[in-house]
Amino acid sequence: MEIMLLFQGCNDRQNLHPVEIRDINDNAPVFSVNEQILSIAEVITAPGTRFPLEGASDADIGANALLTYKLRPNDYFTVEQKTDDHHNNPLAIVLKKPLDREEIPTHHLLLTATDGGKPELTGTVQLVINVLDANDNPPVFNQSVYRIKVLENAANGTLVVKLNATDLDEGTNGEISYSFSTHVAPNFRKIFSLNSNTGEVTVSGRVDFEERSVYDLQVVAENKGNLPLSGHCQVIIEVLDVNDNAPEVSVSSLSVPVPEDSPLGTVVALISVSDKDSEANGQVTCSLWPPGLPFKLTSTFKNYYSLVVAELLDRERVAEYGLMVMTQDHGVPSLSASSTVIVPISDINDNAPAFAQPSYTVFVKENNPPGAHIFTVSASDSDMAENSLISYWIDEKLWPLSSYISVHSESGKLYALQPLDYEDLKLLEFQVNAKDAGLPSLCGNVTIQVFVVDENDNAPTVTGQKEENSILLVVPVAAGHMVGKIRALDADSGYNAWVRYELHEVTSGPWRVGLYSGEISTIRSLDETEGSRSHNLLVIVKDHGKPQLSVTATLSVSLVTTAQAIKTDIRLPRRDENSKPLVDTVNVYLIIAICSVSSLFLLAIVVYVARAALPSERGNGVWTRHSNSGLCQ
Repeated sequence: MEIMLLFQGCNDRQNLHPVEIRDINDNAPVFSVNEQILSIAEVITAPGTRFPLEGASDADIGANALLTYKLRPNDYFTVEQKTDDHHNNPLAIVLKKPLDREEIPTHHLLLTATDGGKPELTGTVQLVINVLDANDNPPVFNQSVYRIKVLENAANGTLVVKLNATDLDEGTNGEISYSFSTHVAPNFRKIFSLNSNTGEVTVSGRVDFEERSVYDLQVVAENKGNLPLSGHCQVIIEVLDVNDNAPEVSVSSLSVPVPEDSPLGTVVALISVSDKDSEANGQVTCSLWPPGLPFKLTSTFKNYYSLVVAELLDRERVAEYGLMVMTQDHGVPSLSASSTVIVPISDINDNAPAFAQPSYTVFVKENNPPGAHIFTVSASDSDMAENSLISYWIDEKLWPLSSYISVHSESGKLYALQPLDYEDLKLLEFQVNAKDAGLPSLCGNVTIQVFVVDENDNAPTVTGQKEENSILLVVPVAAGHMVGKIRALDADSGYNAWVRYELHEVTSGPWRVGLYSGEISTIRSLDETEGSRSHNLLVIVKDHGKPQLSVTATLSVSLVTTAQAIKTDIRLPRRDENSKPLVDTVNVYLIIAICSVSSLFLLAIVVYVARAALPSERGNGVWTRHSNSGLCQ
């Protein structure tokens, strides 16, 4: 710098001399601000990019004002100063490598300006480089695989897991939205839902272990940058089994009806059990109810059983069994199920026809009409169908039985083929056989005792009666003197054969007859004045049957006065004069016979037992036939 100085007292311009003032470096470089702020986008700003800066100023001149710049050493920026043709010295910083906001969001640089004086003076400015965010970071889950366990039948809304993804970017670049991957099956989306904002996975449908035990869900987390970036994770949901399924029973190969002679171990049915649950919840035990049945379950292999015969069967005792197959799992609480199996028992011919009692006693009145129905035998057979169809027969080779009795083969009705005569035949004893239609057929028999009951079909007969019986009686005769006796017999029996004697009223006169003895005696004394007279006595002999039968006998009594003893044609019993009339011996026997009738039935049973082992015989009005029952020949 030159300065013109004029010294006092000198007015002559020619005497003026310039004075040069030399600059000294007494001014340091100065920046207009203390801090300069720059914003540079990360990633997208390429290395080598220049960012102009406002330089410093220096009041000095010349070399003292010649400034140079330098940055504090760093990895990202350098300072650059160029001189152009216009002698401008533009200042800039140059990016050496891409910026990463997530690594260093803000760079603080110190720019120093140094002048060319001696000594050098410096000035500084603080450079603040803000790194602008770019969407260069995808969302990242805190776990790549989430393994979750959920109970089946979980209620809708149950939280399964809350996913957490982070994005190092900021703003919309760091805002995350969650969603299922397109690879997730549509039916999975109906069971589980995902909150796009919170990342919560919840139950939205029916979770069923038996339908699916594991769900594999792919989840995407995506940010909201212009060019969205995404992250992925895998959610594996294991469904825990709950004992929510009762066991199932299936009966197959049911072989019914079961023959009653089936040997032990015969397989009746195959039974399978199952349970959709797992582990203890799916372990099943099987049993039969009610206890005490002639069947049992035998295990063939896991969850398969055979229903077999365990005891001898008898259709006649139990024709059909209703049994229940019970199953129960081992879960807590335990679940059970059952299935009813009806097992009918088929019949075999193992029962012979049987009569209600071993023998029957039949009373048939004599003089029955030919073909009269006298009795019906009925046998029962515990078997069924043709095994219980019964036919009856009497051995036709047994003569003379076949001429007296026949049996209807289907109804068992017994018929008398001809009239029976008590006086000829009093008892028929034989056996009726019953045979079923089974193969082989079985037989049974019953003993029939047919007692012929007497009917009053025989009138009394007076023994020794001629056309007229005459008696010679010597008079006088005292009252009560027995003149004679009438003896009558009846071929019937019992009351039918018990006779009584009566005098016809017209011919009674001085006579009377013993009611049961038949003795004729005088009522009053007869003297000689009545001699040479004849008395005709009409005696009526009646039985006690119904209807009552009778016969008459006529006696002629001639009164004589001679003392000679006269024999009569009628036999008189010997007696003392003072003795009273006695009951005739024949009537005594008849009375005994009447008393015996009341015990006839008991005697018939005794006769049957006594004759059971004897061969057939005919005699004394009794015909019997015995045989043993058993298999039909």
